[in-house]
Amino acid sequence: MRQRLAGASREDRLLLIGLPIFTVLLLAGWNIWSQLAEFDDIEARLLTWANIGTLTWQHLLIVVVSALIVVAAAIPTGILLTRRGAGFLNPIVLGIANAGQAAPVIGVIVLLALAIGFGFWIAILSLTIYAFLPVLANTITGLRGVDPSLVEAARGMGMSGTQVLFRVELPMAVPVIMTGVRTALVLLVGAGAFATFIDAGGLGLLIQTGIIMFRYSILVSGAILVAALALAVEWVGRLLEIFVRPGGLS
Repeated sequence: MRQRLAGASREDRLLLIGLPIFTVLLLAGWNIWSQLAEFDDIEARLLTWANIGTLTWQHLLIVVVSALIVVAAAIPTGILLTRRGAGFLNPIVLGIANAGQAAPVIGVIVLLALAIGFGFWIAILSLTIYAFLPVLANTITGLRGVDPSLVEAARGMGMSGTQVLFRVELPMAVPVIMTGVRTALVLLVGAGAFATFIDAGGLGLLIQTGIIMFRYSILVSGAILVAALALAVEWVGRLLEIFVRPGGLS
């Protein structure tokens, strides 16, 4: 563990220390304010720790399931698009992925909800479309950035195409791919707040309720909690990025 952290850049080490400290301070400050503030019945009911815990769990579930589907779909697609003979698919797939990223996430969520229905899985589908591009683009960039001489040397040693991919190309591309995964995770946390508009739950419910009922304490609390969750996920993503990086890479 120490060797992995020692191999990380100075920026990564500072963020690994600073992000959790800032997140804890943010949550502690919010908790102190919530203890001192005078809430009405609606605010008091929504801002209990039990309710916040439930909404946070719903939000995390949306993020994790969406992220797993994105990774399971985008990385194999990126591998396919870097293979010989699949170049003609690049503009098609990247065009679709760019369209999904460029469209406002609330628009994607609402349109799919109106076309298919409301609920958890529609939110998952919408967010998967939205977060697909960063992982796909970084997978392609990472694999194309592998030194061709290393690939040729591996082939010269008698490795098959599959062995070259899994023993040389993917390990070398992991840092770039993980940056895309981390970016997708943070996007999913923020975009996941819109899932509440189609009855999928999450911390966005606090923001929605605060807007509709003009309860600014609920609105600000929802925004702070989503921001804290995004910072926590960013920290986890950076930690994973360091620990899955092959030895010798910095």
